[in-house]
Amino acid sequence: MMSVKNRNILNCLKRRRKKLKSSMRSPSKDPRVEDWFLMSSPLPQTIILGLYVYFVTSLGPKLMENRKPFELKKVMITYNFSIVLFSVYMCYEFVMSGWGTGYSFRCEIVDYSRSPSALRMARTCWLYYFSKFIELLDTIFFVLRKKNSQVTFLHVFHHTIMPWTWWFGVKFAAGGLGTFHALLNTAVHVVMYSYYGLSAMGPAFQKYVWWKKYLTLLQLAQFIIVSIHIGQFFFMEDCKYQFPVFLYIIMSYGCIFLLLFLHFWYRAYTKGQRLPKTVKNGICKNKDH
Repeated sequence: MMSVKNRNILNCLKRRRKKLKSSMRSPSKDPRVEDWFLMSSPLPQTIILGLYVYFVTSLGPKLMENRKPFELKKVMITYNFSIVLFSVYMCYEFVMSGWGTGYSFRCEIVDYSRSPSALRMARTCWLYYFSKFIELLDTIFFVLRKKNSQVTFLHVFHHTIMPWTWWFGVKFAAGGLGTFHALLNTAVHVVMYSYYGLSAMGPAFQKYVWWKKYLTLLQLAQFIIVSIHIGQFFFMEDCKYQFPVFLYIIMSYGCIFLLLFLHFWYRAYTKGQRLPKTVKNGICKNKDH
């Protein structure tokens, strides 16, 4: 006779199999975003991201091989603090369009209506998606400054996979449970790019940027919180979130990047292979995010 414990485990496995099966159903496109920039097809973004990877890993370093590094101090200061302001705005919009005005931190389905709050959330999701293309400049600046050692697998993979997967999120599920990690990421970016901006301002501001090591801890905390938040879904019986497949993707993303950042932390601060430094003009050398 099956014990109560074994019966509970079996029921849990059945629920997970049912959720996985439902997650593989072909999703329906969100008509609200059909005419928005870059949203008609994933092909344009795939081409852009392919060119980005080619430039930062091959063409760019070759073009810069016999050239002097570009002096980009003012550009870097402007860019980093612009990202700070943009991240503050997106964080505010995520809060005001749902996460601070009634969203549940357990189960929240996507609102496909054309109500002001639902459209505001959809627009914020698109802004977040588009911001990931702006952040490709991080790597391009590395190449132009001949900091090719900073163009790591972690860096390029992160900057490529985020916009590519988020296209599908905006196209099919612009809102609900799957947007919490974006809210958290915008808040983290406010802190991160503030650091990068201060670092770029020169030696006089170095006393304000002693907390580099804690940025990686902040990023690790981000991935842990995201994984825990999304993980709730797999233990809820009555959550009717429309596209569970996206939650599997977010969960996988959180776990993969948690492992990658743990490896970075171990290599940088435990083994001491890559301790934080600043370079000429106070521009931060270590910039993995």
